[in-house]
Amino acid sequence: MLVSKKIPWVIKYRPRKIDELVNQDDAKALVKAWLRSWESGKPEKKAALFYGPPGSGKTSMVEAICREYGYQLVEMNASDYRRASDIERVAKVASLQKGLFASKRLILLDEVDGVSGVADEGAIEAILDLIETTKNPVVMTANDPWDVRLRPVRDKSLLVEFKRLTKTEVLNLLKKICLNEKLICDEEALKFIAEKSEGDLRSAINDLEAVAEGAGKITLDLVKQILRARDRVLEPFEVVRNILRSNYVWQAKQNASQTDLAPDELMQWINENLPLQITDPEDLWRAYEALSKADVYMGRIVKSGSWDLLAYATELMSAGVALSIVNDVKSKYRWVKYQFPSKIRLMTQTKEARALRDTIAELIGRQVHASKQKVINYVLPYVRIIFDNNPEMAAKIAVGLNLTDSMVRYLTQRNADAVLNYVRELRKAISEEVKASKPSKTSSGTSPPTKGKGKSTQTKEKEGRGLDAFFKKT
Repeated sequence: MLVSKKIPWVIKYRPRKIDELVNQDDAKALVKAWLRSWESGKPEKKAALFYGPPGSGKTSMVEAICREYGYQLVEMNASDYRRASDIERVAKVASLQKGLFASKRLILLDEVDGVSGVADEGAIEAILDLIETTKNPVVMTANDPWDVRLRPVRDKSLLVEFKRLTKTEVLNLLKKICLNEKLICDEEALKFIAEKSEGDLRSAINDLEAVAEGAGKITLDLVKQILRARDRVLEPFEVVRNILRSNYVWQAKQNASQTDLAPDELMQWINENLPLQITDPEDLWRAYEALSKADVYMGRIVKSGSWDLLAYATELMSAGVALSIVNDVKSKYRWVKYQFPSKIRLMTQTKEARALRDTIAELIGRQVHASKQKVINYVLPYVRIIFDNNPEMAAKIAVGLNLTDSMVRYLTQRNADAVLNYVRELRKAISEEVKASKPSKTSSGTSPPTKGKGKSTQTKEKEGRGLDAFFKKT
């Protein structure tokens, strides 16, 4: 039997209406209400952020909206550059105009969590401006919307969660495709495909089509031969949930490997969400005991560079924690909303302050011939005292080191305005002093000759210029 190759099945069996999406009932209800608010002309949120694991139906929902409600889709996908200029050139222009073939448009920004702070400079600000000014609905998709950089976008958007599909839901759709394509399908083979997809409907359909194209029938042996095991990278929330639900050591370790988080970052995620998942005090104590031992190993790795200890740290933070839940096993399967680690969030928020501190330390270090770390430990505390208590002296230091306003405000919050006022006065006085010290020129444009003994006027002027001479006078 020949299988049609004209249209890929993942496109052929894409839902044409919102209600045709597999599962996602909560998402459907939210999206319909949001679209009705646009139809009435009074949307509470002009943008919606669809988030969830790959293959859960985010993009399919957007296409179903366009087909069912008559929107023209304007898409910027992951392969597009998303700098501010690109968003303004494509998306913002489209958001303010009517469609060419439809009276209304829908703007799709795909995978906004992939926006880079360097390569896509200004993109977040441009997205916020787009949401503020748009006259058409804006939809954004993300696998992980909890990045700190996306916080202002989340605040401006309707959050719509797409949950990972169950094995049964994927299996039912695969059966419908087999029936429609008139394929001979072994149910065990379909179960194997559905389980291997881990809720990713798109990958399951692609796997089914790959096997069907090669043989025209679906058997378990054939599926195992053609399809290789898929190493999937999961979102941090899913990884933590899977680790805590593990019943075996090998299972917990395998779940811990399905992430691109660094080991210390994974430990922070587990630490933050342990008390949310585990209710029994004794279970929680055992879990934290295992996690603390993992932290000890991580500390030894950092100090000694002995990375062979990482296996012990990983086993303790995954299997050690999961198997600590003994008294209240049901709590492992209780659904709770996990939180982003507060320590990582705090470090991100203080990144700019730490960068200012390091820059100031480097400037001082050049003057006192000390390392940046020594300046931070032994010099900066005294500099802060000066800036907090002696604005005039602080202003001289700021001018001498050529500190920016933000650096001054980092060194003192209490007297920042006073110090900056003195800085402006000093710089103005220095500018006037420099102008006054310049030699006058004759009409021919040359300085008049000097007479008499001793040093020349020009030599004296040179010695009397600069910040050192100015500060001696003051």
